[in-house]
Amino acid sequence: MPYDPSLAERIRARVAGTDGLVEKKMFGGIGWTVHGNMATGAHNDGNLMIRCSREDFEGLLSEDGALGLMRGGNAMTGWVLVEARAVADDAALDVWVERGLAHASSMPKKKKK
Repeated sequence: MPYDPSLAERIRARVAGTDGLVEKKMFGGIGWTVHGNMATGAHNDGNLMIRCSREDFEGLLSEDGALGLMRGGNAMTGWVLVEARAVADDAALDVWVERGLAHASSMPKKKKK
């Protein structure tokens, strides 16, 4: 299922001006990387995807609307899917997007191929 273009626009407005930011289509959706590290993305059905540290993963899952991103029936540690209803409010979206940006910014820059 394709990503929600309205969510993508809302994310774009929040990530604009971030150093090292690149927007790219991936995984049937659209994502934003910081220096080559995935930060956030517009997933299907208006859901938001963020990258987080393994240490923060379990704690973030306890928040309203947060789910583990599943692959092959297993949660992918370090990836959180946030339900659309939990990011319908701009302030809530800001919090989640900032978490993804902060984590991606804390990682070493990937070398360009």
